[in-house]
This record gives sequence, structure tokens and C-alpha cells, in this order.
Amino acid sequence: MFAQLVFRRLNLPWLARRTYSSVTPRGLTMQQKQIVKSTIPALQEHGVTITTLFYKRLLEKHPDLKNVFNVTHQATGEQPAALAHAVWAYAVNIDQPKALSTAVSRIGHKHASLGIMPDHYPIVGEHLLAAIKDVLGPAVNDQVLDAWKAAYQQLADIFINFEQGLYQQGVKTPGGWKGWRKFYVSKKVPESDEIISFHLTPLDKGVLPSYQPGQFVSVRCYVPELGSYQPRQYSLSDMSNRINFRISVKREFAKDSKPAGQISNVLHESLPEGAELDVSMPFGDFILDINASTPAVLISGGVGLTPMMSMLKTIISRQGQARQVVFVHAARNGRVHAMKSDLIQIVAENPSVSRVVFYEEKAENDTHGLDYDHIGRVDWAKIKDKAILPDADYYICGPQPFMKAQNKNLESLGVSPERIHMEVFGSPHD
Repeated sequence: MFAQLVFRRLNLPWLARRTYSSVTPRGLTMQQKQIVKSTIPALQEHGVTITTLFYKRLLEKHPDLKNVFNVTHQATGEQPAALAHAVWAYAVNIDQPKALSTAVSRIGHKHASLGIMPDHYPIVGEHLLAAIKDVLGPAVNDQVLDAWKAAYQQLADIFINFEQGLYQQGVKTPGGWKGWRKFYVSKKVPESDEIISFHLTPLDKGVLPSYQPGQFVSVRCYVPELGSYQPRQYSLSDMSNRINFRISVKREFAKDSKPAGQISNVLHESLPEGAELDVSMPFGDFILDINASTPAVLISGGVGLTPMMSMLKTIISRQGQARQVVFVHAARNGRVHAMKSDLIQIVAENPSVSRVVFYEEKAENDTHGLDYDHIGRVDWAKIKDKAILPDADYYICGPQPFMKAQNKNLESLGVSPERIHMEVFGSPHD
């Protein structure tokens, strides 16, 4: 549920801010807030133990929820660690729950894409509180337990209200729906040695809703060895066309102690053209401001270019708009650089669009000036004159270390944090 509550700075779109501000959660007494805050040291010390036990209890009692949770993240310990941090951060912010609005928006959109419903929250609360009591023992008396019940209910109310707003908006959207809709793979296009694009068409042949560039869908596949469905989120990698969706999926191979990506390998190996899968409505608050006329700098690492291609194509499709765009991309080499030809063509045909491509290494047949511009990692000293622009907005997507580095570099060059928009793309196990 709120297992993905890892706090990162994101910029909320006006709609998400408005939806959140309409929420009036149940309040806690001052005494209850003080009790919750008094448990912060214990949460810091025992948080992962608590959340590991929580997931074990939850999935033993409710095995159907394996269809919702990323099972690989359970095995690697990533999800318990994320939830432990979330519980601690919530306790720290218990006096000002609106400080969580950024996280609520990001996670609420993911919850909606997974079909999380109000009935799920009491189940999660029951097992989380039981795990807290089991691990902390006698320190959790009735008074402490009551305070945490009230605190959990406050957070649950915030999420429930926010997500209900998203569901209502979805069903009101022409072509929209709630929950899962059956699609089939109408086309499967290799984009690089590691990435394949899947064109997804609704089985009912009905119209699709428009979506905002930068948004994602959840797709759900059955994994026989797990005996359950597994959902994953993938950014939509093309502009909205009301006929089909396109996602572009990197195949994740096993590396060191990290297992191979379950769903990415199923999609690449076991999902031919014509195969069916479940798809959610488009969601997500990492979106391009399509009404702006100021420059946009799109910065991506690896498969993080997928939402950027949706943003880029949307900008150039708007007739009469000559909005300046700088497309900054980092890849290991040309063999894994997806949509390379598309980007070259767009730059050639649109004078307002320029690009800067960094390859960590030059592969055979990679051509300087055509495929790439620089060897090495993104170096802002080399490109600041081209990519640091007055009044520009900067959109960043890629692996977490890449995003942190680009954000730090932009701020050091004087870019206002309000103009930096980020989205973490996927997971090493997707």
C-alpha cells in the first residue's frame, strides 16, 4: 500500500496539488502526536525488522495481495526497507501531514494504477500495527497502539481521498476506465539490443483516453513460477493517439547478486504479437507543461528516455509552436541507445530542437556527430552554454544515481529547484 513511500523532491502539477488540498483527514490529539514522535528512535533502530515481519504476515494471511506487490522486491529486501523509511518519515512529519503532499501524489498515482481500493487500507493497518507490537514488545502498550492506529488512519484517509479523486477523474475521461482493461500486443518493435517497444491495443477496440506526456501505465502479466500476477509500471513512450499505447521495456539480465527482471523477461521472451495482458489507465504526476512556451530541457539516462520521447513528440506536434527543446541523453553505447534514428530525424526536421548525446564508450560503428556527441558521462561544463537556458524547465528521468547527479549539477549552475522535475524510472528488477 504505502510501501513505496520513499520521499523524493518532485514538482506536483496543479491538479495534484488541488486534489490533495481538498483532503480533510481525521485529526490526532496532541498527546497522540507526541506518543508517535516518541517512537521515532525505535523505528530507526527496528524499522526493517518491523516491515519485514509485516509483509510476511500480510502475504501469509492474504496471498491474493501477491498480485499487487512486487515479489522480487520482497526477496531482495528493498520493499521492507522502503516501508521502514516511510513509517519513520511519516512519524517525523506527524505535525504537518501536508508536508507529505509530494509523496502522496507520486504514490497515489501508482496506487491508482494498481487498483488499490479503500478496503485494502484496514488490512494493511491491521498487520502493520501487529508487526510493530510484536517487534517492540511491552513498549507498545494500549496507549501507544491507539496513537499509531489514529496516525495510520490519518495517512490512510489522505491516500483514500486522493486516489478516489484520481479514479473519478479517470472514469469521466472519454475512453477512460477504472481497474484493468484487456489489451493485446499489436506490434513488437526492437529499439536497441536491450529495449523492445510494445504497441498495445485494447481488445474491445474502443477509443483510448488522451494522456499527458510523461505519464505511465501499469501492465500485469501472469508469472507461472510465482502462481500470481505481477504488475509493473512503464512510461508511455509515444504521444497520445487515442488508438493504442506504446511502452518501451528494457530487458533486465541477472547481474552480481541481482536477479533477472521477471516481468521484463516475460515481456521480451513470452509475449509475442497477439498476446493479451492487463493494462491500467494512464497515471502519474511527472508531466510536461504543454501550455508553456519557454524552453524545455529533457535529460535522460538509459531507458529513462521513454517519457522524454513522449514529451518531445508532443511538443513538435503542436502546430505553430516553435518551443525550444534540448534533448540530453546518456547511454553506454550506440547498441543500447534506443530510438536513436527517431531522435536524429526529429532534430533534422525541427530547427527548434537540438540534442546532446553522451556515450560512456564507443561501440563499433558508432559515429561521432551522428550517433553521439561526447564520450564519457554527462559533463555540464561541456554543454552548459547549450543546455542552461533562461526560464527553461528541466525534466530528468533515469536511474537514481543519474538523477541525483543531474539535479545536483543543475542546482550548482543556478537552476531553481522549482524548475527541476524528476521521475525515477523503474527498478533494477522490473
